[in-house]
Amino acid sequence: MAADQAHLHGKRILAVDDEVDILETIEDILDMATVDTAQDYEHASEKIRTQTYDLAILDIMGVNGLTLLEETVAKGIPTVMLTAHAVNPETLMASIRKGAISYLPKETLVELDDFLEALLAAQAAGKPPWKLLFDRLGTYFDERFGPDWKNKDEAFWSDFSRHWEVGRGIQSRLKHDRRLLDKGI
Repeated sequence: MAADQAHLHGKRILAVDDEVDILETIEDILDMATVDTAQDYEHASEKIRTQTYDLAILDIMGVNGLTLLEETVAKGIPTVMLTAHAVNPETLMASIRKGAISYLPKETLVELDDFLEALLAAQAAGKPPWKLLFDRLGTYFDERFGPDWKNKDEAFWSDFSRHWEVGRGIQSRLKHDRRLLDKGI
Protein backbone atom coordinates (compact mmCIF):
# COMPACT_ATOMS: atom_id res chain seq x y z
CA MET A 1 0.00 0.00 0.00
CA ALA A 2 1.40 3.34 -1.02
CA ALA A 3 1.32 6.01 1.64
CA ASP A 4 -0.54 8.29 -0.73
CA GLN A 5 -3.46 5.81 -0.87
CA ALA A 6 -3.80 5.16 2.85
CA HIS A 7 -7.32 6.54 3.18
CA LEU A 8 -8.69 4.82 0.05
CA HIS A 9 -7.06 1.43 0.58
CA GLY A 10 -9.65 -1.20 1.40
CA LYS A 11 -12.60 1.20 1.33
CA ARG A 12 -15.92 -0.01 -0.04
CA ILE A 13 -17.16 2.52 -2.59
CA LEU A 14 -20.41 2.73 -4.55
CA ALA A 15 -20.06 4.35 -7.98
CA VAL A 16 -23.24 5.22 -9.87
CA ASP A 17 -23.28 6.44 -13.47
CA ASP A 18 -25.34 5.59 -16.55
CA GLU A 19 -22.16 5.43 -18.66
CA VAL A 20 -20.38 2.07 -18.50
CA ASP A 21 -17.04 3.57 -19.55
CA ILE A 22 -17.14 6.03 -16.63
CA LEU A 23 -17.82 3.19 -14.17
CA GLU A 24 -14.96 1.14 -15.65
CA THR A 25 -12.66 4.15 -15.40
CA ILE A 26 -13.61 4.69 -11.75
CA GLU A 27 -12.97 1.00 -11.01
CA ASP A 28 -9.56 1.19 -12.70
CA ILE A 29 -8.54 4.40 -10.95
CA LEU A 30 -9.71 3.20 -7.52
CA ASP A 31 -8.17 -0.27 -7.75
CA MET A 32 -6.94 0.01 -4.16
CA ALA A 33 -10.58 -0.02 -3.00
CA THR A 34 -13.55 -2.30 -3.56
CA VAL A 35 -15.83 -0.53 -6.02
CA ASP A 36 -19.44 -1.62 -6.42
CA THR A 37 -21.29 -0.11 -9.39
CA ALA A 38 -24.81 0.67 -10.56
CA GLN A 39 -26.00 2.14 -13.85
CA ASP A 40 -29.45 3.37 -12.83
CA TYR A 41 -31.42 4.82 -9.96
CA GLU A 42 -33.28 1.61 -9.05
CA HIS A 43 -30.18 -0.58 -8.69
CA ALA A 44 -28.26 2.15 -6.91
CA SER A 45 -31.08 2.79 -4.47
CA GLU A 46 -31.33 -0.93 -3.70
CA LYS A 47 -27.59 -1.12 -3.03
CA ILE A 48 -27.74 1.95 -0.78
CA ARG A 49 -30.57 0.34 1.22
CA THR A 50 -28.98 -3.10 1.54
CA GLN A 51 -25.19 -2.60 1.53
CA THR A 52 -22.64 -0.73 3.60
CA TYR A 53 -20.30 1.74 1.92
CA ASP A 54 -17.49 4.00 3.09
CA LEU A 55 -18.06 6.42 0.20
CA ALA A 56 -20.41 6.97 -2.72
CA ILE A 57 -19.66 8.64 -6.05
CA LEU A 58 -22.85 9.68 -7.82
CA ASP A 59 -23.47 11.07 -11.28
CA ILE A 60 -26.10 13.81 -11.20
CA MET A 61 -27.70 13.33 -14.60
CA GLY A 62 -29.06 10.03 -15.93
CA VAL A 63 -29.35 8.30 -12.56
CA ASN A 64 -31.32 10.85 -10.51
CA GLY A 65 -28.18 11.56 -8.51
CA LEU A 66 -29.57 14.31 -6.29
CA THR A 67 -32.29 11.94 -5.04
CA LEU A 68 -29.68 9.22 -4.50
CA LEU A 69 -27.67 11.81 -2.57
CA GLU A 70 -30.54 12.19 -0.12
CA GLU A 71 -30.53 8.41 0.34
CA THR A 72 -26.77 8.18 0.92
CA VAL A 73 -26.86 11.06 3.38
CA ALA A 74 -29.70 9.37 5.27
CA LYS A 75 -27.48 6.26 5.56
CA GLY A 76 -24.46 8.32 6.66
CA ILE A 77 -22.44 7.58 3.52
CA PRO A 78 -20.06 10.42 2.58
CA THR A 79 -20.91 11.27 -1.03
CA VAL A 80 -19.12 12.95 -3.91
CA MET A 81 -21.15 14.21 -6.84
CA LEU A 82 -19.57 13.65 -10.26
CA THR A 83 -20.99 15.30 -13.35
CA ALA A 84 -20.33 16.42 -16.89
CA HIS A 85 -23.64 17.81 -18.09
CA ALA A 86 -24.76 19.36 -14.80
CA VAL A 87 -21.65 21.40 -14.06
CA ASN A 88 -23.36 24.62 -13.07
CA PRO A 89 -23.78 26.75 -9.94
CA GLU A 90 -27.31 25.47 -9.32
CA THR A 91 -26.35 21.78 -9.06
CA LEU A 92 -23.25 22.70 -7.08
CA MET A 93 -25.42 24.53 -4.52
CA ALA A 94 -28.01 21.71 -4.54
CA SER A 95 -25.22 19.21 -3.81
CA ILE A 96 -24.04 21.33 -0.89
CA ARG A 97 -27.56 21.79 0.48
CA LYS A 98 -28.34 18.07 0.27
CA GLY A 99 -25.18 17.01 2.08
CA ALA A 100 -22.55 15.98 -0.49
CA ILE A 101 -18.98 16.27 0.71
CA SER A 102 -17.77 17.34 -2.72
CA TYR A 103 -18.70 17.99 -6.35
CA LEU A 104 -16.39 17.07 -9.20
CA PRO A 105 -16.55 17.72 -12.91
CA LYS A 106 -15.95 14.53 -14.93
CA GLU A 107 -13.14 16.44 -16.63
CA THR A 108 -11.15 15.87 -13.41
CA LEU A 109 -11.78 12.10 -13.37
CA VAL A 110 -8.13 11.25 -14.10
CA GLU A 111 -7.25 12.81 -10.73
CA LEU A 112 -10.06 11.02 -8.84
CA ASP A 113 -7.79 8.89 -6.66
CA ASP A 114 -5.61 11.83 -5.62
CA PHE A 115 -8.61 14.04 -4.97
CA LEU A 116 -10.50 11.40 -2.96
CA GLU A 117 -7.38 10.59 -0.96
CA ALA A 118 -6.95 14.28 -0.07
CA LEU A 119 -10.67 14.62 0.62
CA LEU A 120 -10.77 11.62 2.97
CA ALA A 121 -7.56 12.77 4.68
CA ALA A 122 -9.06 16.23 5.23
CA GLN A 123 -12.27 14.73 6.58
CA ALA A 124 -10.34 12.39 8.90
CA ALA A 125 -8.39 15.39 10.21
CA GLY A 126 -11.63 17.28 10.85
CA LYS A 127 -11.01 19.75 8.05
CA PRO A 128 -13.88 20.92 5.84
CA PRO A 129 -13.96 18.89 2.60
CA TRP A 130 -15.61 21.71 0.64
CA LYS A 131 -12.69 24.01 1.36
CA LEU A 132 -10.40 21.46 -0.31
CA LEU A 133 -12.63 21.47 -3.41
CA PHE A 134 -12.54 25.24 -3.76
CA ASP A 135 -8.81 25.37 -3.00
CA ARG A 136 -8.16 22.87 -5.80
CA LEU A 137 -10.88 23.74 -8.32
CA GLY A 138 -11.86 27.32 -7.53
CA THR A 139 -10.13 28.58 -10.67
CA TYR A 140 -11.90 25.92 -12.75
CA PHE A 141 -15.30 27.07 -11.46
CA ASP A 142 -14.42 30.74 -12.03
CA GLU A 143 -13.41 29.97 -15.62
CA ARG A 144 -16.45 27.77 -16.26
CA PHE A 145 -19.09 29.93 -14.57
CA GLY A 146 -17.50 33.36 -14.89
CA PRO A 147 -15.43 35.24 -12.29
CA ASP A 148 -18.48 36.72 -10.52
CA TRP A 149 -20.62 33.58 -10.51
CA LYS A 150 -21.02 33.55 -6.71
CA ASN A 151 -22.44 37.10 -6.76
CA LYS A 152 -25.76 35.81 -8.16
CA ASP A 153 -26.34 33.92 -4.92
CA GLU A 154 -24.29 36.10 -2.62
CA ALA A 155 -26.28 35.32 0.53
CA PHE A 156 -25.84 31.56 0.05
CA TRP A 157 -22.09 31.81 -0.58
CA SER A 158 -21.55 34.30 2.23
CA ASP A 159 -23.32 31.99 4.69
CA PHE A 160 -21.51 28.97 3.28
CA SER A 161 -18.09 30.61 3.59
CA ARG A 162 -18.74 31.51 7.23
CA HIS A 163 -19.69 27.95 8.05
CA TRP A 164 -17.06 25.76 6.39
CA GLU A 165 -16.87 23.62 9.49
CA VAL A 166 -20.56 23.04 10.13
CA GLY A 167 -22.35 23.70 6.86
CA ARG A 168 -25.90 22.60 6.18
CA GLY A 169 -24.67 19.46 4.47
CA ILE A 170 -22.53 18.44 7.42
CA GLN A 171 -25.43 19.09 9.77
CA SER A 172 -27.64 16.93 7.57
CA ARG A 173 -25.12 14.07 7.63
CA LEU A 174 -24.70 14.37 11.39
CA LYS A 175 -28.45 13.96 11.90
CA HIS A 176 -28.08 10.49 10.38
CA ASP A 177 -24.77 9.47 11.94
CA ARG A 178 -25.44 6.34 14.03
CA ARG A 179 -22.37 7.00 16.19
CA LEU A 180 -23.98 10.25 17.39
CA LEU A 181 -27.57 9.05 17.44
CA ASP A 182 -26.66 6.01 19.55
CA LYS A 183 -25.17 8.42 22.12
CA GLY A 184 -28.33 10.53 22.24
CA ILE A 185 -26.65 13.56 20.67
